[in-house]
Amino acid sequence: MATKGKGSKVNKTWLYDHLNDPYVKLAQKEGYRARAVYKLKEIDEEHRLLNKAQVVVDLGCAPGAWCQYLSRKLNLGHGMEASPTAPVVVGVDLLPMEPVPGIHFIQGDFEDAAVLAQLEQAIGGRAVDAVVSDMAPNLSGHSATDGARIENLIEMAVDFAQNHLKPDGVMVAKVFHGPGYDNLVALFRDTFKHSKPYKPKASRSRSSEVFLIGQGLRR
Repeated sequence: MATKGKGSKVNKTWLYDHLNDPYVKLAQKEGYRARAVYKLKEIDEEHRLLNKAQVVVDLGCAPGAWCQYLSRKLNLGHGMEASPTAPVVVGVDLLPMEPVPGIHFIQGDFEDAAVLAQLEQAIGGRAVDAVVSDMAPNLSGHSATDGARIENLIEMAVDFAQNHLKPDGVMVAKVFHGPGYDNLVALFRDTFKHSKPYKPKASRSRSSEVFLIGQGLRR
């Protein structure tokens, strides 16, 4: 009974915080699907990562808040996508996603060869300006296991970035403090000319999440 009561208290606390969260309210007001959009928005505005982006890949895009931001940022969904030089955003996720104006969505695992082929076809052979990743694996609650899963997932995303980004391209990836975190920081440092961890204001203070930012590939 004590465990049930504790869990109920935690759930009520989360619900209270969620309903009173200013970013939740702002997302509802501005028509975004999730408060997570303000994490990418702050990162973009603080570091000016997407000002010149024309080709963007969003890994782990469902439910679509980041895609919504990218759609608005690149002014997609207005009948201009037919041009081979027009901006393009491709979102990939294992989960389904409701359509977002101008976004090419692929449901599947980006590590799968068939899904990767679809992605490459969607960007039309063009080099990518930015890879953004809000991916997270299904967590088991076991710190070492979850750390290994997160590390593997981000390593795959970085490998994709290395093979598809422009030399001056950028990458943003969500990671978590804990086992494997230092390895991922080192991976970004070795992969990009400039890299840093960043925790946006929209990321809850009690959350262990942090975003790694990489700019300019080392060749």
